[in-house]
Amino acid sequence: MKIQVAIIGAGPSGLLLCRLLRLQGIDTVVLERKDRAYVEGRIRAGVLEQTTVDLFREAKVNERMDREGIIHQGFSISFAGRQERVDLSGHTGGKTVMVYGQTELTQDLFRALIEEDDAAIIFDAENVTPSNFLDGKPTISYQKDGVNYQLECEYIAGCDGYHGASRASVPKDKIQCFEKAYPFGWLGLLSDTPPVDKELIYVNHERGFALCSQRSLQRSRYYLQCELTDKAENWTAAQFWDELSRRIPQHNAEELVTGPALEMSIAPLRSFVAEPMRFGQLFLVGDAAHIVPPTGAKGLNLAASDVFYLSRALIARYGEGRVDLLARYSETALRRVWQAVRFSWWFTSITHKFNDEPIEQRFQLAELNYLFGSAAGQTTIAENYVGLPFEDFS
Repeated sequence: MKIQVAIIGAGPSGLLLCRLLRLQGIDTVVLERKDRAYVEGRIRAGVLEQTTVDLFREAKVNERMDREGIIHQGFSISFAGRQERVDLSGHTGGKTVMVYGQTELTQDLFRALIEEDDAAIIFDAENVTPSNFLDGKPTISYQKDGVNYQLECEYIAGCDGYHGASRASVPKDKIQCFEKAYPFGWLGLLSDTPPVDKELIYVNHERGFALCSQRSLQRSRYYLQCELTDKAENWTAAQFWDELSRRIPQHNAEELVTGPALEMSIAPLRSFVAEPMRFGQLFLVGDAAHIVPPTGAKGLNLAASDVFYLSRALIARYGEGRVDLLARYSETALRRVWQAVRFSWWFTSITHKFNDEPIEQRFQLAELNYLFGSAAGQTTIAENYVGLPFEDFS
């Protein structure tokens, strides 16, 4: 089997890249280790930057998103008995974010690619191994139903996540990784209950961070900072609701609607960046190249940013014969990556409890007091939260 672009991973970034390329007549195939039901069922982020929304509209998978997505013009930060709102729209000239779940985005992409476009997506592909990408003749070997296959292609897009085969296939002497692990995790609970507030609430509390988020007007997502050694099975839904009520503002706690947990899990927090993001004919995309703490809602949006740059480069390659954009992909994508990684680290540093030292909490409170006493400080938060613009890449 020969193809122009092979994509490893059928998460949102891989599917979005596939869709954008196919709309331009570029032959693609997607290899996915799991089945469709598993991929569609994964619970992930749901806050979309305007640039991400625009990219899904370009991919013509926006009908349900535009109908069901919820526009947010701000969010709140609770600290020291105060609750202050960041006016995203007011501080960015009208820019907003949209709440629309990654699960829904993935379902929309599958419907467009499989049911409308008849795209080649190979599920249950095991032992996927990219090779020869440094020599200009990339191939991917894999197994399906016990049979060995080899795929020849011109380019490989590694959209297979932090633990995927793409980055692991790069020789160690050709890649540099930067990583910071945080001394806590997030315990998340998903429930079919109305959100406690119309906008997100980030909470800096002496008992630890909390976040009131949402997926729709009837589905909520809440988080609690927890120990890395903790386990989700140690918690009942009732215990979670009780602890959440202790951390969020009292008026929100009084209006909190509780219910059974659809899903509870604990995620560790880390900052991670791999450089470069191109190795010959192999390009890393999304979590394969970078991980951010979820505090700033940047994970999916950064993956979409990578897709923007790589799709432009590949479309220029096949439409105009240009290779200069492919050569610039890594350095261009990494500039935006590092900006988002920095913001996510900073936002985490002012909202979470890192230790019991009183001076550390005083530093946080001083920072928060400054930010909400300064229009420039709030603009800094707002500009980064709604997402910095893409560079001109033409």
